[in-house]
Amino acid sequence: MSDSTSIHMKEKKIMRGVVVSDAMDKTIVVSVDTFKTDTMNHKKYKSSKKYKVHDESNAYKSGETVEFVQTRPRSKGKSLEALPKK
Repeated sequence: MSDSTSIHMKEKKIMRGVVVSDAMDKTIVVSVDTFKTDTMNHKKYKSSKKYKVHDESNAYKSGETVEFVQTRPRSKGKSLEALPKK
């Protein structure tokens, strides 16, 4: 063992999507589009998934692009947090 103790922390993956709804307080719904490949026919198709993201300052509005990372769970369906606007 080495003398220095180091904590190995996993890098958080930054995801990017478009805000679909901002009707809730401090929460936005973000749609993330990904391209997947069919295993049999090898065709690419677009798949989208919606996430509830914590937005502390209510800065993002519908139609804007947002970047967010995974954090500790804030509620039953919300464990992601929006990064500040650039």
